[in-house]
Amino acid sequence: MNDSLYIAATGMHMQQKGVDTISNNLANVNTPGFKKGKVSFEDLVYRDLNGAAASLDSGAAGRMWQGGGVGIGSMVKSFATGTLKQTDQAMDLAIEGDGFLEVVALDGAPAYSRGGTLTVDKDGFLATASGYALKPSIHIGNDAREVSIKADGRVFVRSRDDSEASEVGRIELVRFADMSGLVPLGSNLYKSSERSGDAIAARAGEDGAGMLAQGFVEGSNVNLVEEMVDLMVAKRAYETSLKVIQASDEMLAMSNNLRK
Repeated sequence: MNDSLYIAATGMHMQQKGVDTISNNLANVNTPGFKKGKVSFEDLVYRDLNGAAASLDSGAAGRMWQGGGVGIGSMVKSFATGTLKQTDQAMDLAIEGDGFLEVVALDGAPAYSRGGTLTVDKDGFLATASGYALKPSIHIGNDAREVSIKADGRVFVRSRDDSEASEVGRIELVRFADMSGLVPLGSNLYKSSERSGDAIAARAGEDGAGMLAQGFVEGSNVNLVEEMVDLMVAKRAYETSLKVIQASDEMLAMSNNLRK
């Protein structure tokens, strides 16, 4: 197979991956707490066209090297904080700064969320809207009339029979050495990986962790202008690779039509 065809094909394939990522970002521009994806590219392994017959003392300058095309260097999430939008709903919670809420997934493994709309499950414990209980557990009760969450994570509840609110627990945050290494699970949940490292416990407002904001939700961190520019760049790069394939095909057609 002609090398130019293969190299250009890798360029088209990788640019399609970039377009898919941008499309997902644009589709979630209004999804609360969504973190945009980013794709970076790298050139593939170069090979020495002189092969093993090349003279050892000829030096690198006199040798011919050819790349193998383009590949994906990394596909990561950008955890830049999105704009906080005020909702004035007591069960909406956002993190202003670094940090994640730790929740218990359905399989019992820990998962991590950037907040959102909270709820009280059937057992009276504070949970996410998807039903994942917060860790550590905080019992609100099903007769709570007022729930107040302070910026430092302390939770106060006033039930129907109480005249004053009482503290029932504290929402703890966790941080990671490398947030870009977190693995997305969907529903704005993530799990740790070897790259991200283990979760590091931190209280809100301490040790670099952010503050909690009740009555707010964090918007998507997708920037429409940046995504549209990236989309145009990816489109042009795709078209460039396509032109290379067309040129190579025309050259092969000319070779096949040669007459002695």
